[in-house]
Amino acid sequence: MNKYDILIADDHPLFRGALRHALLLGLGPDTKLVEVDTISNLEKSLTEKSDWDLVLLDLNMPGAYGFSGLVLLRGQYPKIPVVMISAQEEPSIVSRSREFGAVGFIPKSSPLETIQQAIQQVLDGDVWWPYPESADDFVDEETKETSAKLASLTPQQFRVLTMVCDGLLNKQIAYDLDVSEATVKAHITAIFRKLGVRTRTQAALLLQQMESLAQFK
Repeated sequence: MNKYDILIADDHPLFRGALRHALLLGLGPDTKLVEVDTISNLEKSLTEKSDWDLVLLDLNMPGAYGFSGLVLLRGQYPKIPVVMISAQEEPSIVSRSREFGAVGFIPKSSPLETIQQAIQQVLDGDVWWPYPESADDFVDEETKETSAKLASLTPQQFRVLTMVCDGLLNKQIAYDLDVSEATVKAHITAIFRKLGVRTRTQAALLLQQMESLAQFK
């Protein structure tokens, strides 16, 4: 039996426990599992180790604006397969996950056997989707362009952007990240350039666009 290194990113401890049980039961006790509960902790784990066999990513968790977590992962770590996990199971959400680069989507309501099958299928190099593709759910070109811009940000720039979106001042961001205000200003300048915006509000709107796509309409 193969040994796998899998990163579970979900802020619900009960569901993380259920996932851990399913993975160890299906893949064997030698499987290495690391659990994180925020996007920030996910980034730390990826900085320390970038050769994970799989990341299981909750759609909505602290530090993420909808699909922004997936966009960041695919931009910075394109070789790591990502499977989205969510209680939001609408076909449009699943299709958007596919378009933003995930290799699978597991609804949280899935039975244990389905979760095991989906994960094994992805680890074998395949994809796993609960619904077929629908032309009605494709992401438009403007949104794809936005996601590409966000994907170009470094993890630290992404973290600064989320703080800007949360309304924090440069002084507060510098304190939270333990860097100088000059460093924060340099990050914001780089963020504006990469996103093609001129103001904090415009930058925040691009990030919020990723969040709005994760809302079922």
